[in-house]
Amino acid sequence: MAKNYYSEDNMFDKVKGETGKMFDKFKFLGSFTAIAIFLLLVFLLIFNPIAIVGVGERGVKVTLGKTSPESFGEGIHFVTPFISHMHKMDVKTVKSNIETMAQSKDIQQAKIVYVVNYNLKPEFAPKMYREVGKDYLNVIISPTVEGIVKDVIGKWNAQDIVANREKVASEILSKLRADLGKKYINVSDFQITEIQYSNAFEQAIENKVTAEQDALKAKNVTIQVQEEARQKVIAAEAEAKSMAIRAQALTQNKALVEYEAVKKWDGKLPEYMLGNSVPFINVTKK
Repeated sequence: MAKNYYSEDNMFDKVKGETGKMFDKFKFLGSFTAIAIFLLLVFLLIFNPIAIVGVGERGVKVTLGKTSPESFGEGIHFVTPFISHMHKMDVKTVKSNIETMAQSKDIQQAKIVYVVNYNLKPEFAPKMYREVGKDYLNVIISPTVEGIVKDVIGKWNAQDIVANREKVASEILSKLRADLGKKYINVSDFQITEIQYSNAFEQAIENKVTAEQDALKAKNVTIQVQEEARQKVIAAEAEAKSMAIRAQALTQNKALVEYEAVKKWDGKLPEYMLGNSVPFINVTKK
């Protein structure tokens, strides 16, 4: 009797063998994939060919010591490991609180406290990095702002600075925009928040203001008295002129005399008349 090579047991063994080989193959491929991913992560970690530029930043690529003229915006950028590097420059608006000692035109020392808002112009990030670096606040902005503040303050008398603070700040802002604009910096605002003089000088200013207010008050009282006197003179002159006109009219017109008497008469006739008295009203018959 011939042997049945295609018995159920043989078929099961054959399928089992093929399945085992397939699983071994997948297992090998899975291990290879895991190793490949691991090596890729190690490569990225060590060589780091990806540069991420964040919000409010600009990337400056330096290749073998040479700065690229292009400013790279926010997002992911690729660089060549060991050859290129991406340096990030902050272009967000920055608010700095600064104080400076300055001398006024009349030689009064003052501490000026102010706020300046500025930002690096994004398109000039590569030039700023190449010419100055990242520390442009201390290298460019602070010395320029301090110099302009001292220059403008020195053109004003101390008391006038207090009275014209906004005008002084506006003049400083205009100069800052013109000067720092040439150095790739945009200045959006400048405000003087505090002006401090010596205690003696501030007391002198307070005394002067008080004296001026008292003088103005006295002047106003004098003006009021003079005006009241002037009004009285005008009223007296008007009354005298009125009386003169009425007297002249009465003299020239007897009928007007009788008219004035009638205006003052109470409507009663006198009960008796003495002698040849003439009635105060001339009654004639037609």
